[in-house]
Amino acid sequence: MSVTFADIEAAAARIAGHVVRTPCAFSQRLSAITRAKLWIKAENQQYTSAFKERGALNKLLQLSEDERRRGVFAASAGNHAQGLAYHAQRLGIPATIVMPQGTPFVKIQKTEGFGATVVMEGKGYDESSAHAIKLCEAAGGVYVHPFNDEAVLAGQGTIAIEMLEQAPELDTLIVPIGGGGLIAGMAIAAKTIKPWIKIIGVEAAMFPSFTARRRNLPLPAGGSTIAEGIAVREVGDITFALANPYVDDVLVIDEADFERAIAAYANIEKTVAEGAGAAGLAAVMRYPERFEGQNVGLVLCGRNIDLRLLASVLQRELVREKRLVTYRILGDDRPGMLSLMADVIASKGGNIVDVAHNRLVLDVPAKGAEFDIMVETQGPRHAFEISEALRSTGYALRMD
Repeated sequence: MSVTFADIEAAAARIAGHVVRTPCAFSQRLSAITRAKLWIKAENQQYTSAFKERGALNKLLQLSEDERRRGVFAASAGNHAQGLAYHAQRLGIPATIVMPQGTPFVKIQKTEGFGATVVMEGKGYDESSAHAIKLCEAAGGVYVHPFNDEAVLAGQGTIAIEMLEQAPELDTLIVPIGGGGLIAGMAIAAKTIKPWIKIIGVEAAMFPSFTARRRNLPLPAGGSTIAEGIAVREVGDITFALANPYVDDVLVIDEADFERAIAAYANIEKTVAEGAGAAGLAAVMRYPERFEGQNVGLVLCGRNIDLRLLASVLQRELVREKRLVTYRILGDDRPGMLSLMADVIASKGGNIVDVAHNRLVLDVPAKGAEFDIMVETQGPRHAFEISEALRSTGYALRMD
């Protein structure tokens, strides 16, 4: 088992012209917010909107004619599926992808759109992978693992080569970890080119597979995470063995961290990131003191997020920033009550988004009513000014 820098250079030459050489741009605004010098490798600009094309294509281009005829099989929550399906279609290779139940519809739809046969099976990646292997063995096909494959991880490593060519001043790379293919390939390449560079991994708190293996601890893994692209219960044996010597540290972050980073990419960079794609930025925002003053490279590795989920994340961020506030008022159930509250809010420049009232709450008097008024504000100070104005009416108030 060995992947060398020469293998990654060969992969770069092999896939050149077939995948996008994505930009690695300095973000002035995010750098100012985090106090680090942030460079963003926009792998969300690949044709399938994720970096997985690189490894999948590198694997496909090394198959024999007989293997191509027999077809390829894989299990994936979406990005590996799309990358493999897209390039298999280009090369005339039949592809069958097993996806876990609950995979975002946008990823299923795109995978099918690239000509692959999609099979929905399993509650998570591990169950889907077991089913895909059975199908592959029955058909005599070639199983293309999304991360625990030397050709695949060599393809992912080409990202580091490009980043250090585009931004040679980088002294830290922050890389999302699911199964470990991305960080293994990038670490080998980056440490060969620049041995003193720091490689920092990022994992979701619900799936700390690399951390568990490194500490030799049975850390619990599982749950519904917005970063489903890195929701892997066990890091790959090959990827861990190759990456572990090069990875300087691994940071574990929570769901709220992913949400904040997705919102920051949308609001500040005007670009879309899925949960896993936002992991690097999430780590910097969670631990700014770790990266202050450093030249940090982030891999925005994908943007395949369901639009409904994205809308929810952006709204939730407005709530966190107190730009969307719900005022709960216990008042009289009489004509003009709601009008009074609306007048007070309007006088302070608030914009009412939604109103709900409940007369059946048992801790509210029979002649009273509970009003929930959702208001768009300019921020925490403005929200406080509105709350004080509402309290001045003499009615009980609670803010959410």
